[in-house]
Amino acid sequence: MCGIVGYSGPRRVVPVLLEGLRRLEYRGYDSAGIVYLQEGKLIKHRCQGKLSNLEAIIGDAIIAPSTCGLGHTRWATHGAPTTINAHPHSDCTGDLVVIHNGIIENYHSLREELKAKGHTFTSETDTEVLAHLIEEYLETDLYAAVCKALGRVEGSYALGVLWAGMPGTLIAARNQSPLVLGLHEEGGSFMASDIPALLPFTNQVIFLEDMEIAILNENSRQIFSLTTGEKVERKAETILWNAAMAEKAGYKHFMLKEIFEQPQAITNTIAGRINPATGEVSLPEVNLTAADIAGIERIFLVACGTSWHAALVAKYWIERYARIPVEVDIASEFRYRHLLINERVLTISISQSGETADTLAGIRIAKKMGSKVVTICNVVGSTMTREADGVVYTHAGPEIGVASTKAFISQLAALFLFTLYLSQQKKTISTEKQLELSQALVGIAPLIEQQLPLIQKQIGGLIESFYDCRDFLFVGRGLSFPIALEGALKLKEISYIHAEGYASGELKHGPIALIDKDMPILALVPQDEVYQKSISNVEEIKARQGRLILIGSEGDSHLRNITDDVVYLPKIHDDMNPILYTVPAQLLAYEIATRRGCDVDQPRNLAKSVTVE
Repeated sequence: MCGIVGYSGPRRVVPVLLEGLRRLEYRGYDSAGIVYLQEGKLIKHRCQGKLSNLEAIIGDAIIAPSTCGLGHTRWATHGAPTTINAHPHSDCTGDLVVIHNGIIENYHSLREELKAKGHTFTSETDTEVLAHLIEEYLETDLYAAVCKALGRVEGSYALGVLWAGMPGTLIAARNQSPLVLGLHEEGGSFMASDIPALLPFTNQVIFLEDMEIAILNENSRQIFSLTTGEKVERKAETILWNAAMAEKAGYKHFMLKEIFEQPQAITNTIAGRINPATGEVSLPEVNLTAADIAGIERIFLVACGTSWHAALVAKYWIERYARIPVEVDIASEFRYRHLLINERVLTISISQSGETADTLAGIRIAKKMGSKVVTICNVVGSTMTREADGVVYTHAGPEIGVASTKAFISQLAALFLFTLYLSQQKKTISTEKQLELSQALVGIAPLIEQQLPLIQKQIGGLIESFYDCRDFLFVGRGLSFPIALEGALKLKEISYIHAEGYASGELKHGPIALIDKDMPILALVPQDEVYQKSISNVEEIKARQGRLILIGSEGDSHLRNITDDVVYLPKIHDDMNPILYTVPAQLLAYEIATRRGCDVDQPRNLAKSVTVE
C-alpha cells in the first residue's frame, strides 16, 4: 500500500520526487525517503513520519543537479515505522537501492540464505532482501540481475531499482501491486504506484501488468514479460484527470472537498447513460449479451470496507427490481470459502482503486470457476478493470482523503444504474417504473448540492455534545442499515471513536445492553416503508436514556418529541435515501474528527489503497 515514484529525464529530480510523494502520501505516511544519483554516488534521505519531516531534512538537496532518482512513502508491513526501516533500501555496497510496495512472502528464508553468504542487513523489512538478492546476481547488467532475483521471490511487488553503475536508468517491475509508467513528450520517464503522482507532469501513462518489467531512461521505455522474456508493445493511454482535481481548492481538508464534490461525482457517473425521455439505461461497457443476462441465476457482490457497504445497498435494489438473488461477500472471506460458482453466476467486484488485493484475488477465482465478472471502479486502466469481462466506471475523479466519500456515493449511483440496466434487460419492471426510478437518480445530485451547506450547518450545531464520546452506535433499517454501517466506519476511521453500526431490529438481541445515559446513538429514520418499525426501535432507545441523534424527513415533527438533536432532510424517493442519508453521516464524522484535532485526511494506521493481504 506504499507510495513509490521514480523519474529519469531532463528535470531536476528532487522536486519531481517530492511532488510525486506529496500526491501519494495517502498511500502511506509511516516514513518517507528519496534517493538520487549525483557525481556517480547515490545520495539517500530518509526519515520516520510524514513527508513534511523528509522535506525538513532535505535542505539544499532540493536544488541538487541530479536528474534520476526514486522516492517512497511507507505504510509498514514488516518492521516498525522507523527511519532505519524507511525506503530506499541498499545492498552491501551502497551502490544499489530498491523501493518496494507489496509483501515478499519468502523473505525470511532468503534473508537467512543471504546472511550465510556474507550479506549484512540493517533493517527489519522484507524489502531489503530484494536489494541484497539483486546484488548477488549483479555483474554488469542490472536488468538481468533484477529478473534473476525476482525469479526467486514469492509474493507481491511494485518495484523501483536504481544502480550507480547504470546512470540514468531505472528498473520497474510489477506483480500483484499497481505500477504505472508516465511519458513526457519533451523527454523523461516516470514511474508511480498511482496516477495522481504523475498528473503534475504528464497525462500519458502505461499500466504495467502482473509479471512485467520495464527499463526506463530519459528518452525510452521498454517493457518485457518476466515470464517469457519477450518484449511487450503497449500504447500509452491518456488520463482525463488533471492536477488541479487533486488539490484542496480552498477547503481545509481533502475529505471536506470530496464531500462537497459528491453532486458532481454522481452527475459524472450517470452522464450519458440515461435516456431522459424513457429512462432507458445504456451500459455497453458491461459487455453482457442478452443471453448472458437471461442466464444469470445468482449474483455475488464482492468488496471490502466502504465498497462492501455499497454492495449491501445494491443487494436490496437488485433483488427488488431485477428479481435476482444476491449474495454480498467481504472479499477477504469470499476467496477462502468453498464457493458454489458456475457460468450462471455473475460476480460484481466493487473497488475505488481497482487494485484491492483481496477483491482482485476473489474475481480471479470466480473467473476460473466460469463466472462472468463486472467491476464497478473509479480508476481507468486499473488491474480490476483490465481483468473483468465488463466495467462500469464511476468517474468520481481522484479521491485523496483516505476515508472514502465521493467514491462511495458514486458507487451507489453506478450500482443503481446497473440495477436499472438489469431490470430493463430482464423486463422485470414496467416502462413507467423505469422512468420513475431513473428520474429519481438524476434528481439526487442537484438536491444534495442544494442541501450540503444546510446539512453541514445542522451537524455543526450539535457536535459539541458528542465530540468527546468514547463510543457511538449507528442504527438503521432496510436501505438505511448499510448507511449506519458506513457512518460508523467513517467515525471510527477519522476520529478514533469506537463506533458500531447495527440493524435497528437487532438492538434487543444484545446491543441494547450497552445503552445508558452516556451512550450516543445516531438513528436513520426516513419516512420510508419501515418507518414505523424504526420509530419503535428509537423509542426503545429513549426509554433507556440513550443520547439520540435522529436523521429523518422534513415535516416529521414527531422526531422533535424524542430528542432535540434532529437533522432534517428532504423527503425523496425511498430508493435514493441511502445516497442522501450518507451525507450527514460523513459530515458528522468529519466535524467530530476536526473538533478532536485528528488528522482527517491521513488517519493513523490506514492507507488509501489496500494492495496487500
